[in-house]
Amino acid sequence: MMALMVHLKTAAHLRGKGDRIAKVTFRGLSFYSRVAENCDAVAHFNEIFRWPIASRLDGNEMLEIQVYNYSKVFSNRLVGTFCMVLQKVAEEGHLELTDTLIDDNNTSIKTSVTIEIKYQSMDGAVGVWSDGEFLDVPDDRDGMFAFETESLLSSQSHRSGTPPGRTLQGSIPTFRKAGKGVFSAMKLGKIKSSKDDHKKLAEEPAVLEMEDLDRKAMRLAGTVDPDTISLASVTAVTTNVSNKRSKPDIKMEPSSGRPVDYQISITVIEARQLIGLNMDPVVCVEVGDEKKYTSMKESTNCPYYNDYFVFDFHVPPDVMFDKIIKISVIHSKNLLRSGTLVGNFKMDVGTVYSQPEHQFYHKWAIMSDPDDITAGCKGYVKCDIAVVGKGDNIKTPHKANETDEDDLEGNLLLPEGIPAERQWARFYVKIYRAEGLPKMNTNIMANVKKAFIGENRDLVDPYVQVQFAGQKGKTSVQKSSYEPIWNEQVVFTELFPPLCKRLKVQIRDSDKVNDVAIGTHFVDLRKISNEGDKGFLPTMGPAWVNMYGSTRQYTLMDEHQDLNEGLGEGVSFRARLLISMAVEILDTTSPELMSSTEVQVESVSNISESATGKMDEFFLFGSFLEATMIDRKIGDKPISFEITIGNYGNQIDGVSKPSSAKKRKKKDGESEEEENELIQNSSEDEADEDADLVSVSSTPPMRPVITDRNYFHLPYFDKKPCVYIKSWWQDQRRRLYNSNMMDKIADKLEEGLNDVQEILKTEKAFPERRLRGVLEDLGVGCSRFVILANKDVNQAGRTKLDRERLKSCMREMDSMGQQAKQLRTQVKKNTVRDKLKLVQNFLQKLRFLADEPQHSIPDVFVWMMSNNKRIAYSRIPSKDILYSIVDEETGKDCCKVKGVFLKLPGKKGFGPAGWTVQAKLELYLWLGINKQRKDFLSGLPNGFEEIKAAKTGPGLQAVPPVSLVYNMKQVFQLRAHMYQARSLFAADNSGLSDPFARVFFSTHSQVTEVLSETLCPTWDQLLVFDDVELFGEASELRDDPPIIVVELFDQDTVGKAEFIGRTFAKPTIKMCEEYYGPPRFPPQLEYYQIYRGNCTAGELLAAFELLQIPFDPEVIRRALIAVHNFAVPQIKVGQGGKADLPPLEGSTDSERGTILPVPLGIRPILSRYRIEVLFWGLRDLKRINLAQVDRPRVDIECAGRGVQSVLIQNYKKNPNFSILVKWFEVDLPENELLHPPLNIRVVDCRAFGRYILVGSHAVSSLRRFIYSAPDKTSNNWASAAKLMNGYMVLTNGGCQPRSSPSLSSRTLSRPAGDFMVDMDSEHSIRKMDTVVKLDATSDAVVKVDMTEEESDKDKKKKKKKKKGGMEEEEETDERVLDWWSKYFASIETLKESLRAQEVAQAEAEEREDLEIAAEAAGFKTKDKSREKRFFKDKKKGQAAEHSERRPVKAKVDELVVYNKELETEYGNFADWLHTFNLYRGKAGDDDEHAQDDDRIVGRFKGSLCMYKLPLSEEITREAGFDPNMGMFQSIPHNDPINVLVRVYVVRATDLHPADINGKADPYIVIKLGKSEVKDKENYISKQLNPVFGKSFDIEATFPMESMLSVSVYDWDLVGTDDLIGETKIDLENRFYSKYRATCGISSKYSVHGYNIWRDPMKPSQILAKLCKDGKIDGPHYGPGGKVKVANRIFQGPTEIVDENGLKKQTEEHLALAVLNHWEEIPRVGWKLVPEHVETRPLLNPDKPGIEQGRIEMWVDMFPMDMPAPGPALDISPRKPKSFELRVVIWNTDDVILEDDAFMTGEKMSDIYVRGWLKGQQEDKQDTDVHYHSLTGEGNFNWRFVFPFDYLMAEEKIVISKKESMFSWDETEYKIPPRLTLQVWDADHFSADDFLGAIELDLNRFPRGAKTAKQCSLDMIRNEHELPTISIFKQKRVKGWWPFVARDENDDMELTGKVEAELHLVTAEEAEKSPVGLGRNEPDPLEKPNRPDTTFLWFLSPLKAIRYLVCNRYKWLIIKMVLALLLLIMLGLFLYSMPGYLVKKLLGA
Repeated sequence: MMALMVHLKTAAHLRGKGDRIAKVTFRGLSFYSRVAENCDAVAHFNEIFRWPIASRLDGNEMLEIQVYNYSKVFSNRLVGTFCMVLQKVAEEGHLELTDTLIDDNNTSIKTSVTIEIKYQSMDGAVGVWSDGEFLDVPDDRDGMFAFETESLLSSQSHRSGTPPGRTLQGSIPTFRKAGKGVFSAMKLGKIKSSKDDHKKLAEEPAVLEMEDLDRKAMRLAGTVDPDTISLASVTAVTTNVSNKRSKPDIKMEPSSGRPVDYQISITVIEARQLIGLNMDPVVCVEVGDEKKYTSMKESTNCPYYNDYFVFDFHVPPDVMFDKIIKISVIHSKNLLRSGTLVGNFKMDVGTVYSQPEHQFYHKWAIMSDPDDITAGCKGYVKCDIAVVGKGDNIKTPHKANETDEDDLEGNLLLPEGIPAERQWARFYVKIYRAEGLPKMNTNIMANVKKAFIGENRDLVDPYVQVQFAGQKGKTSVQKSSYEPIWNEQVVFTELFPPLCKRLKVQIRDSDKVNDVAIGTHFVDLRKISNEGDKGFLPTMGPAWVNMYGSTRQYTLMDEHQDLNEGLGEGVSFRARLLISMAVEILDTTSPELMSSTEVQVESVSNISESATGKMDEFFLFGSFLEATMIDRKIGDKPISFEITIGNYGNQIDGVSKPSSAKKRKKKDGESEEEENELIQNSSEDEADEDADLVSVSSTPPMRPVITDRNYFHLPYFDKKPCVYIKSWWQDQRRRLYNSNMMDKIADKLEEGLNDVQEILKTEKAFPERRLRGVLEDLGVGCSRFVILANKDVNQAGRTKLDRERLKSCMREMDSMGQQAKQLRTQVKKNTVRDKLKLVQNFLQKLRFLADEPQHSIPDVFVWMMSNNKRIAYSRIPSKDILYSIVDEETGKDCCKVKGVFLKLPGKKGFGPAGWTVQAKLELYLWLGINKQRKDFLSGLPNGFEEIKAAKTGPGLQAVPPVSLVYNMKQVFQLRAHMYQARSLFAADNSGLSDPFARVFFSTHSQVTEVLSETLCPTWDQLLVFDDVELFGEASELRDDPPIIVVELFDQDTVGKAEFIGRTFAKPTIKMCEEYYGPPRFPPQLEYYQIYRGNCTAGELLAAFELLQIPFDPEVIRRALIAVHNFAVPQIKVGQGGKADLPPLEGSTDSERGTILPVPLGIRPILSRYRIEVLFWGLRDLKRINLAQVDRPRVDIECAGRGVQSVLIQNYKKNPNFSILVKWFEVDLPENELLHPPLNIRVVDCRAFGRYILVGSHAVSSLRRFIYSAPDKTSNNWASAAKLMNGYMVLTNGGCQPRSSPSLSSRTLSRPAGDFMVDMDSEHSIRKMDTVVKLDATSDAVVKVDMTEEESDKDKKKKKKKKKGGMEEEEETDERVLDWWSKYFASIETLKESLRAQEVAQAEAEEREDLEIAAEAAGFKTKDKSREKRFFKDKKKGQAAEHSERRPVKAKVDELVVYNKELETEYGNFADWLHTFNLYRGKAGDDDEHAQDDDRIVGRFKGSLCMYKLPLSEEITREAGFDPNMGMFQSIPHNDPINVLVRVYVVRATDLHPADINGKADPYIVIKLGKSEVKDKENYISKQLNPVFGKSFDIEATFPMESMLSVSVYDWDLVGTDDLIGETKIDLENRFYSKYRATCGISSKYSVHGYNIWRDPMKPSQILAKLCKDGKIDGPHYGPGGKVKVANRIFQGPTEIVDENGLKKQTEEHLALAVLNHWEEIPRVGWKLVPEHVETRPLLNPDKPGIEQGRIEMWVDMFPMDMPAPGPALDISPRKPKSFELRVVIWNTDDVILEDDAFMTGEKMSDIYVRGWLKGQQEDKQDTDVHYHSLTGEGNFNWRFVFPFDYLMAEEKIVISKKESMFSWDETEYKIPPRLTLQVWDADHFSADDFLGAIELDLNRFPRGAKTAKQCSLDMIRNEHELPTISIFKQKRVKGWWPFVARDENDDMELTGKVEAELHLVTAEEAEKSPVGLGRNEPDPLEKPNRPDTTFLWFLSPLKAIRYLVCNRYKWLIIKMVLALLLLIMLGLFLYSMPGYLVKKLLGA
């Protein structure tokens, strides 16, 4: 057989002294050597490692040897690595060599190793070796090795490599590696369970075995990557080797049903394109049942509101997220009529909450008409919607610019991925039938009814109510039926995809008085549909849904009624309902469509029985192995446990007999006869075997026995009761199987991620390896799922959803597997954290997929019963205990012993009652199909006999046991090493606790001593539990011990001890044959997280070991007979007695009496530290017991040692300490992670020597205060270089947050050109491409080069001019500029920098991808610098493009606008002075300790510094070292100091409305110490975004008055003013900070103008002071504009222009250049605070944690002993400028013709034009009427004049007007400047007809066309592409613009054109050259040349005849006259002809 042997002889030239260990890795399999203890330079290992190999040795393979410094506590530290290619070995087969190691940076170090390698090859055969071969360890190894590979690819454990009988001495392969992680996550979420192979039964298909062999071969062939290696140090405790036990849940309390605070804020900004003519729209906003309305805007289709509404709620999250937000537009609503609905928009709150930042910002909601679904879009409403829960903070997103938002289609109010065109759809919810309903009425009523009517009725009248998208539908009521049949469907019509996530189905009981819910089920639409391109519409069922709620017995007032409404976790099965659901997309064009959205209820046909699946018989078996920790309240009565599934097994209240005669076969057995009858009918073949099998669902009652004062246990000992239930359900196991597979993959992934986080948190080596391993697992799991899920596809009862879900899950899992494989290659050391986030998304997705929407088998409930009452329960999902022959599909708790904690039902379980465990069960459950019943005992611990029920007949072998009797027992001793706890919950009023811990193991419990008044107790106590009896086989117990529960309590002098929290642990086990020694023993101390409910309540540092006691057999037998009265036959016998156990050291302290301390091998190794404390002062101490604190003192304590400050003699006069620095020495663990917390306590010294505790603070981690000596060699250059490369670094040992926004905004905001650190003067360096090659001694040059940038700007300008000739920027005039110009320019810069950051981020990702690709391709770029340069160039290109695109900005000096508090930017200014909050009082129990703020009773200011002794000499030798100050050198004195504080308040935004009208009248109040400034008279009326623009001066004395509070109040005419919100600023920390936050340093120095220097000290003075304080050389000003500070040279301009325009020489610019780059000065450099505006959130104590708005402000401070500062800057708000817009309407053309002419019926229009400026509708102006336009042409020559006030900077018109007649004062509105022109047709007797309109935004509107012909619709349609102009720049514009209206199909049509001239003049110009309205004087326009036809016909009828008749019908009339004449002549002729004839004839 082939093998590779490595003989590791020695490692030499090691540094220091210590324990060493080596790790040898080949083909991914590692061996550890034994630990070479206490060796000096040479470690002798002398060990042989052997690898049996299955494939030949390849010449390219590597052998890796790593030597570590071994540590018991920490992870081992790598000394170096030796890698060799095995080419020579493969050729020659033998090699000896000595070679040096290399360290992490690939540099060679002195240490060397000596090894000998042998390779025996065997030609030909390639064997497959069993796992056993790995373990045949050569005899010369006497150490112990540990696998590092977790068996990753199999579900089988490699534990059984050596048979249990033959144990190699001390070499049981274990998965626990030495040196377990301190924080090793016994976070119990993480006990890996894997299945033992030998439990597989022969008749099962041999799928896995095959796969296992492949896997072994693969592993032998070395293809498993070393990254799959699990870091055992992290998973040590949690890696569960066997499979007998599953994980307990650590969180006890149900979190869902508890109400929380929510605030929904909605801003309705404006509406556009509302359908309807000339409407008066109002917007109604409705959330749940609350409605609020905007004001009404008259006659406009595009109203502008900008109204802000806030809704406050206090409800559980589920209720909140199901509420519907409805935005509707109503037309002409007034007091008398409700108005007509134009359209509405619906969305649930959950959709908003799941958006990024929980908000939609500036998005357009599409209005649709619910009564007419064929109509399409009815308009758009632009709004912001934000949902804030407690602790969420809303960021207002930066918007690039307003124009983007006018793109309606691109900014719709829809979540990502939802199409803009949503279609109408019908949602059909079919309700078929229900069964198993509880009775909802009392028996008395029933008996009365029976007496009267004479029949027995079911006591429930159910109906079903379905709620969706704010609408409800109900089925009919089925009178008195436990099994109602409805067969009805409820139909909703709603847009698809709907923005409401959940559909609520509720069975209710109809009652005369009020209907109550019986059960509720929510259907999550996301889970029953898939929106991908291969997705499917929502579909579900037909499937049964199970409903859970309160217990089933009927009481009039059900205390758990909420549970039936679907709030909280149901505690009992209520009913199941058969429903199905489908969605049909409607074709809105079809004529027969019903167009309303009312809910319909129709009947549907019945479905067949088999549609939901084939009925099958299920078998549930449970065994109670242990019942402990039973609450003492119920400990006096006998207790039994009941298990139910559905109504089966429920003996008290489950059975509701249906009155119907026909008994449904699947109904639960009502009585025994019936049950038997059912069983006999069920299937003939099984009848004989199961004939007498009656379910046993509860254990026999038993009296509890006392464990200790608080808890009892049931004496089960070796006789374990069992229960079993048969039940009938549809066989839909496949659904649960798929779900289980995904859950298991997710569990494994979660556990891996926790490991990775743990490694990162404890800063261990190689987190990337573990992450790669995790991804490998994920990929394997996913591909395994795809194989397994795709079977029995054609099972009965499969619904469409089953098929589609399977397809989509397989797709998702497949793609997830691919992505995991891809990600795995991308995980690098520096990308671990980012990739970790991505993998966490996988986890969420898996959890989402695993949740199966269609139920099958109901959940299992375990109830503890006492006295026939239900006390406490646990609910176990049926899928978790479901059995399958395929391992991956089995539920995670099936066939396993699970620790189950019972809890109180419903609301009783909230709060403290829910934390106490009612009982802890060790429970074994098995659920499966009856046919597979044979394996149901397979997972129990071995060594039992079954006891059957007494009455079993002969031959009934298959009856399950009633109880199990264990005849194998092991005896152990448990040692609990309780070392210490930290950050405990404060349980007493003093803000401290008196904690003790109680340890429970099996039926034993012990208590540590009580330590009084501490939150960080160090017990240092060993608890020994003797004679702990555990049942089962020794080997199983070893792998899988029961868990230990540790509960912490607070001892109270009276009453019961109060619960603090609990945690779980697993002991390390030593069997009697094992050796007590490394690496497993002695066990390491570890941190365990303590939970209290769902919150964390501290950490416990402890270790637990369980040692088997080998006993003398006779003694045991006698003892047992004495106790139990029976003999136990076989007992495992060892030699000797307790003597074998490691000895217990006696207690060393005489004072501690009998208490045993934690033994030496386990307690941490200590060394000497000195802790220096800086005592600065105390602040804001509150009264204690009504008396004020007068003489406080601070006590510092750490690990039993401590120091006290001096007494403050008079706290009122001076709250600072007179002696600043004190120190004490203490022994602390070497391991930083084990450092105990440091306690700070403040006591008040009262009369007669009494001391009262004021408050305390525990510093849980001392890490940030550890002093590290500054590295002399690097001297800050490294950090400078890093900074240049874009890394943010922490230098200097202190925390200097160099956060990027400030830097980037600074660099962007310096138009004068960037400062260059010009290192090599040979070649000129390009911008942004700085290379740093420096040592600390060279002189560096920093020069400001102006020229390049200037010329750049000029070039750009020219370019711009050429390009469009449109961006004509006027040079900004110095006189026009004010502070606001600077402010607005800076805000632009802030937005740009945010955008640039986004771009940079995208680029960084791109770069990473390229690197990864390069690696994948197999070459590593040696020359990284080339690559970097390439990226830089690219970035520069992009940056340049970016700047090209931007219009040239006028040069305005800028300041820095921080969109957060200054404190977050500068690390709370805790650069040397830290603030510790002092707490007192009990901690609140709300989630995440919300009330902590209420517990703060003051603050201690000071600092700490700790270091190991002895300290190096050089520090103390430094010049000017003051020994009294220790490490706190150069700290200012803390005597009182007078300061002038100047507070500038710029503006507030998004204030919370305080008045009924949804607005507020805010004003500012400033408090500092005793002084208060109220600015009440200057309140701003009805504004939520007020601009204050004020500065306030206050004089204060630090330290007495140092907390500045800025509040915004709401002014009220009557009553007191309400606080809207306030913000508090600690001025003292700012004042003393090295960041110099007293007065911001501006980027330019000027002596006059808007940018005047504010500080009384000039830059040169500041610089000189800084140099003096920092003891550095300088500043030296040299010729040519240079200045030298320390060893750096800076350059800058040297001239300054004063007010009179004269130039003077000055050094200030140079000094300022240094100050702006002070952070680059070595050793003393800190970034100085620039001139800035900070944005602070306003908070209100009544609504903790929810932002009430923000305030923009800044604070300057000037010490009074310095020269006084100049007058305050004027930042008063800009007054709007008055303008007059003159609009001349010359002509119209192509206006559509509306009327028919009177008389002639021709088309014509009587045209006039109306115009107004938006927001001033009441001042609308009309032209005169051009009558009878027959061509659509109109001539007007009419002038409109609109005066308005305009704010240039904000581009808004300012209007002040009273809102209504009752308003007290005028309200100011800001509205975008938009001119509306409309064309109308005048009618005399009816309302005028609206023909068309155009709205021009005066800042950007399309240029008018030259002629009417060129004017078209495109000018409006393609508004975004066309060049736009601004009237404020052009001043005068003339042209043709189109009028448009919308036709019936909602398309734009051209309804006319207008020729207009717009002329803008300022108010002054308007006064000089006034003009008249219309055609009036002055400057009258000439009369239009209208055709003669334009007049009114009823004023001059003759004229009308002349024009209307004559002109058109002239010829017609002439013809008619001629014809008439002819006719008359003919008539006359005919008339007179006979007479004449007669005359002629007669000749008369």
